[in-house]
Amino acid sequence: MLDEILEQFKLKYEDLNPVERETINSWMTAIEKSKITTEGIRSFIKRMKASVEKELSEQPEYATILFFKVRNDKNILLKARLRNYLLIEGFLSTPEEAKKQLEQAIASFPKKT
Repeated sequence: MLDEILEQFKLKYEDLNPVERETINSWMTAIEKSKITTEGIRSFIKRMKASVEKELSEQPEYATILFFKVRNDKNILLKARLRNYLLIEGFLSTPEEAKKQLEQAIASFPKKT
């Protein structure tokens, strides 16, 4: 990977000075340690889902402006985010669960007349 990146800039590892080599080596070490795994994504999705659920539970369904009740748009956006996280979580589980989540998401699309 490093050779490909250096090649894009018409450089070779041997052409770099010691400070540049040390910097690039530390960057490569950091990249290798932070590899993305399916389990890491699952963990991230669970945390994000819990965050949205908490925020959604604290949002009122309607907001009051003067004497009028209006729909709380933030509530709608949070529900959309939660649905997206559920869909992603479904794709990361089993293929059957992913198919079920996709079918539910498509079923919730507005019908065209």
